Amino acid sequence: MALRDLLADAVRRAAAVEREVLDPKTVRNAKLMASLGREHQRLTEVVERAEALGRMDADLASARALVASGGSDEETEYYGAEAERLAGEIARAEEDLKPLLLPRDPLDERNCIVEIRAGTGGDEAALFAADLHRMYSRYIERKGWKVETISISDGTLGGVKEAVFKIVGTGAFGEMRWESGVHRVQRVPETEAQGRIHTSAATVAVLPEADEIDLKIEDKDLRIDVFRSSGPGGQSVNTTDSAVRITHIPSGIVVSQQDQKSQLQNKIKAMEVLRARLLDAKLAEQEAERSRMRRSQVSTGDRSAKIRTYNFPQSRVTDHRINFTTHNLAGVMNGDIAPLIEALKLADVEEKLRAGN
Repeated sequence: MALRDLLADAVRRAAAVEREVLDPKTVRNAKLMASLGREHQRLTEVVERAEALGRMDADLASARALVASGGSDEETEYYGAEAERLAGEIARAEEDLKPLLLPRDPLDERNCIVEIRAGTGGDEAALFAADLHRMYSRYIERKGWKVETISISDGTLGGVKEAVFKIVGTGAFGEMRWESGVHRVQRVPETEAQGRIHTSAATVAVLPEADEIDLKIEDKDLRIDVFRSSGPGGQSVNTTDSAVRITHIPSGIVVSQQDQKSQLQNKIKAMEVLRARLLDAKLAEQEAERSRMRRSQVSTGDRSAKIRTYNFPQSRVTDHRINFTTHNLAGVMNGDIAPLIEALKLADVEEKLRAGN
């Protein structure tokens, strides 16, 4: 569907939503009211931009008509330049409208759980996983979101074998979902005497935080084991059976948690991760079904796919899904990943518009 057709549909929908919001039946339904309120807020911006676009269309038509009327050379040059300027403004306005014309996935507004794991490459992979953890932490700080550490397993030389944390902030999953996949690094390890470039990898999984209403987990489907925590910790951690391992029998998913001081706290955290992983598996099944009908350009579901390479010798970061490259590697590693995320979001919008979604 053409962008202008989508825009006309959105303007009609905005009028319908406004009528629904004013309906007494809607006012008595808090959940529906909240949903319509969010849609109304998004569509109000669309309508305002549509009106501005309409004014620019009219000005462009007037400028072109004056050029065609055959006035003086000065007038023709002036109105010709004005028409060119307006055409550029209209093109930019249409580009800015694209993300607003597609309904947002309601999951995008949720908090999310991020899991980073060192992959192939030994100590260097663990060091790279630590770098990714630091990169995301700085990006999260810039966004004004909060981080809640769920568990972290340190590697040697200051690396990280695994880090699991929750990001608390409106729209966290919608922003971070693009980070799921295999991240590859090419650099000379500090431990490499010959100065040879090594390639190693880390995997990132981004899961939407699952509400209890999203899926029902039966007690009979869970096996819960408790054991004594290992590793760093005080007396209350290492001398009691506070660690928890939960196995979801139907899916085979196992979650262990031992970072909290009490067994109850560990169980709560473990259940939080389990719910997120089960919801993610459910969404992956749905995405696989949709992918059979249309091939997605920006893939976020296949975590075995290499999505991005960080090349230190050339100070280059390349996202392979959209062939996007930046040479600001130092900035990216310091948390400046917004340009990458924005490019991925725009590519996703373009692909959905082409598909008529």
